[in-house]
Amino acid sequence: MERPRAHLKILFPLALALLLFAASATANAAERTVSVTGEATLEVPNDTAAIGLGVSAERRTKGAALRAASARLRKVIVAVQAIPGVGDGDVRTGSVSVRKVERGRKTIYRSGQGISVTLHEPNRAGELVTAAVAAGASGVRGPNYFIGDTEAAYGRALAAAFEKARAKAQLLATQAGATLGPVQTIVESGGIEPPVFASPEEKSGSADQAPPTKPSTSTVTATVNVVFLLQ
Repeated sequence: MERPRAHLKILFPLALALLLFAASATANAAERTVSVTGEATLEVPNDTAAIGLGVSAERRTKGAALRAASARLRKVIVAVQAIPGVGDGDVRTGSVSVRKVERGRKTIYRSGQGISVTLHEPNRAGELVTAAVAAGASGVRGPNYFIGDTEAAYGRALAAAFEKARAKAQLLATQAGATLGPVQTIVESGGIEPPVFASPEEKSGSADQAPPTKPSTSTVTATVNVVFLLQ
């Protein structure tokens, strides 16, 4: 007499599990979504420039060459720090070298030293180079232009891409006779492409006239794949 009850104890949980599975499958089947892609490309003005400057000096001894180059570099640093857009921490010293140079039967030593400068008013890059050369800089590298706050620029592109995705989803939802619901998933990608210039070579400048400079723009792209719930 106990055997039927044992069968009932086994069958009842199994039946309940099947009912829950069927209910879940029905709910999932009834859920509708729309998947869209939004893309945005922004041309963002470059607000920062990087410039490399170098000095050199030749003397009969290593120490004398090093001291002479250091004195010239200090003058260059003072000159570039006077340019608007160069703040505290925007001038960084680079490598220091001293090497032997044979001039016929004479042996001399050449010392080279350099700095890198971050300029937050890129339109003044030519003015900065002119001041540096006048102060004793014998080599110039750059300027290279870029966006200072890359996160903010990319954030604007992302926001624009998402709005395009939402507009697409809204149009599709209307065509399907549905109402656009909340976001289910978002996948983003993109980046910043700086302007392309010819590879800069070390060169001497002229203190008579500031070289022309154009900061141009960087291209910022963003793509989002968004899944919205339809109601």
